[in-house]
Amino acid sequence: MPARLSRPAGLAGLLLTLLLLLIALPLHALELEQVREGFPTADRLEPAESQWPVREVHAGDELLGYAFESVDMAPIPAYSGKPVNLLVGIDLEGTVVQADVISHEEPIMLVGIPEAKLEGFADDHVSAHVNDRMKVGDNLDAISGATVTVIVVSDTIMRAARQVAAEQGLIADPSSAPPARVRQDVFSPADWEALTGDGTIRRLHLTHGEVDASFVGTPAEDFMHTPQPAERTFIELFYTYLNPPTAGRNLLGDSGYERVMEELDEGEHAIAVLGRGDYSFKGSGYVRGGIFDRIELSQGNTNISFHDRDHIRLGDLALDGAPAFDERDIFIIREDAAFNPGQPWQLELLVRRASGPLDTEFSRFTADYAVPEAYIERPEPPKEVPIWVEVWKDKAFQIGVLAAGLLVLTGIMLFQDVLARHPRILRPLRLGFLVYTLVFIGWYALAQLSVVNILTFTNSLISGFSWSSFLIDPMMFILWSFVAVSLLLWGRGVFCGWLCPFGALQDLVNKAARKLGVKQIEVPFGLHERLWAIKYIILLALFGLSLHSLGTAERYAEVEPFKTAITLRFQRDWGFVLYALGLVAISAFNHKFYCRYICPLGAGLAIPARLRLFDWLKRHRGSCGTPCQICANECEVAAIHPDGRINANECHYCLDCQVLYYDDQRCPPVIKRRKRYEKAARMAAGQGGVETHDPGSARERKLQRIPTLQED
Repeated sequence: MPARLSRPAGLAGLLLTLLLLLIALPLHALELEQVREGFPTADRLEPAESQWPVREVHAGDELLGYAFESVDMAPIPAYSGKPVNLLVGIDLEGTVVQADVISHEEPIMLVGIPEAKLEGFADDHVSAHVNDRMKVGDNLDAISGATVTVIVVSDTIMRAARQVAAEQGLIADPSSAPPARVRQDVFSPADWEALTGDGTIRRLHLTHGEVDASFVGTPAEDFMHTPQPAERTFIELFYTYLNPPTAGRNLLGDSGYERVMEELDEGEHAIAVLGRGDYSFKGSGYVRGGIFDRIELSQGNTNISFHDRDHIRLGDLALDGAPAFDERDIFIIREDAAFNPGQPWQLELLVRRASGPLDTEFSRFTADYAVPEAYIERPEPPKEVPIWVEVWKDKAFQIGVLAAGLLVLTGIMLFQDVLARHPRILRPLRLGFLVYTLVFIGWYALAQLSVVNILTFTNSLISGFSWSSFLIDPMMFILWSFVAVSLLLWGRGVFCGWLCPFGALQDLVNKAARKLGVKQIEVPFGLHERLWAIKYIILLALFGLSLHSLGTAERYAEVEPFKTAITLRFQRDWGFVLYALGLVAISAFNHKFYCRYICPLGAGLAIPARLRLFDWLKRHRGSCGTPCQICANECEVAAIHPDGRINANECHYCLDCQVLYYDDQRCPPVIKRRKRYEKAARMAAGQGGVETHDPGSARERKLQRIPTLQED
């Protein structure tokens, strides 16, 4: 009596079965309705023969094309560090017929830019051939503010489509190595034993017993078959690739080799097949204009048959030690076969046996061949150019202008002492650089740095860092690299005061307001010092959110008005525009209000800036702050303490305090020193009997050259 299954055991078995079924389900199961857009007449999907979960799209018995998710074959990291997944469809001509966004985690698209724009950008690839070069700014329109995202989306669609098209045989494999070349300079005399010993000539030996065994279980097993001794040779085949001189010259002789090579056009190849035994590899059915139906050559997915025009009779062999053969023939592999001597190939022998009055059965026997490495030269396979390299080439102009600007800024920072002595040069230079930052770096190049960059970078370090995600936007990468160096040399002020487009916008608005006589509202220093903490609290909150969900943190990072005011140029929903315009308006009454109290990016830069190596800003020891407060009162961002210390974490490096430091008309210590030198000059002039001071005299000119800007 069979054992009965208890109820708990039966339930466990059922659950286990369901679990196994779930595991067996494909992870990417496309539905028919999803591909209707690209294949309107489709009525079913079937799995394709592919290394990826590609689906064949059918209409009745007709194959329409292929549909797949791009994340399986082209998981290219985007700005978020994670790939954008798209549904891509291609027809049998290799044309993209569908491209739909399935999922992404791009911060620029989470808030601010409608999803419809990204969908429309993906649709722009429809009707492109997989071998076309789709280029943003050329045959594709970019999405303002989402440069990195759209570049990755375009590359993802085309790269995934090319890989599937190549795998399914719609196009040549773009990643395959170029064919190897035969080395004509390699030749060494050899006999039959040497050539068969080193693999130049290969052998296939079949006995009657082996052939009979292949037909066991088929109708041809016993039908009109006369058994032969099992150990008797059915056929013994020797075959070789003739193009290498060591094989061809030794086997055919010099003149025979030259004649055969002259028969070959560019890209054609020749093999020799030698046979003996009871079975003919040519067969009696071969006639003029026919095909040799007993032998084939295969390489990869390509099968090569030989016709009478591909056949050359081979006479006696030229090398010593060769046995006698019943059949000696040369077969030519034509150019259209795309034969690669650097790849293994197989010689296939077909044995036909009758299985009825009009029916036959076939058995196929395969013999492998690989050209010895000494005979060929392998070219370097083409290296796929990373997407970021193409982007850097396309943005050469922007990179050049940015590099020139950064070079100018580096010069300003290195020679700040000289420029501070000449405010008539420094002030218009700074004003021009602020305009350059706002217009070129911000509104033209869209290279506004953001706290989102910091959160994304931190997240990528945790989840898997990829340089390509950051290199894909050259402007942002170069700016961040420069900022990293400037943090160590000068602190955060170089970026906040010179390279931040939104900061430049506020600065220019405030300068215009001051010119128009707008009264400035200043916060008492005690309150001002405490308001500094707000931006650090915002930074910590965003960082904590990013550890839980980067997408959520990126939504709350809209506390930055950068995307609205700079990246999208105020072309956004009215709520975001009002917020950004409000902050700009406040900056007309309170210089850089947002930068001083709210900006999480400034807070994020201030933390590593504490590691700066130098203190470039000069102070008059013993005078600044006690009692002099001129610099503190005139610092527009209030980064100077009442005691005269400059808070480098809050300084925007405008260099106004340095201009004051060298001003002998406004800085009390320098005024005092100037008067002392003037008095000494008058006394020296009086003792010399000079009643008047001629500024043009040699003595006066000498006195004017006396340094007046020494520190106490």
